[in-house]
Amino acid sequence: MSSFNGAAAPRFTYAGLTLKGVDRQGVFSGYASLFGEVDLGRDAIEPGAFAASIEKRGAAGVRMLYQHDPAEVIGRWTVLKEDRRGLYVEGQLSTDVARAREVHALMREGALDGLSIGFRAVKTRNERGSGVRRIVEADLWEISVVTFPMLPGARVSDVKHRRFWRDRETELVRLMRRAARSMAKTHFTKG
Repeated sequence: MSSFNGAAAPRFTYAGLTLKGVDRQGVFSGYASLFGEVDLGRDAIEPGAFAASIEKRGAAGVRMLYQHDPAEVIGRWTVLKEDRRGLYVEGQLSTDVARAREVHALMREGALDGLSIGFRAVKTRNERGSGVRRIVEADLWEISVVTFPMLPGARVSDVKHRRFWRDRETELVRLMRRAARSMAKTHFTKG
């Protein structure tokens, strides 16, 4: 381990997620992490893990990078928030930057669609039987647009509007609830 300002270099861990869809101005949204999902590195992020980091840094304090390269800043995060599903993000690519224009073009073509988080594990809990490391608190430093995310099974749907993002599962649940309410109204008004 090399020295980092007189201390041991921090160990960065990456967990990821893919996205599809980006608007013409370079605005996109998705989930950079999903709670409870085990990634390829055998890590799983627990609900609330990012709360202290988000409060401390806010969206402006977390960098948007390309492939986790600190020399490749490609935009800024405008929204970072935890919800029941995971870490929801909204970002704006800086289309005046050459690499961001390339990323934008690749994202619009569907050739580049991954998100991956860079963080320092502050509090963890190891599961003996499974070998999974549960991240209870994470110091979030950056979120990258990547080719190969650590959480390959997590997918998001097209961004239809900057503020309203829904994946297929969420849309299905929404439709099922609407149908149940409609059936309940029909049952009570006829019976």
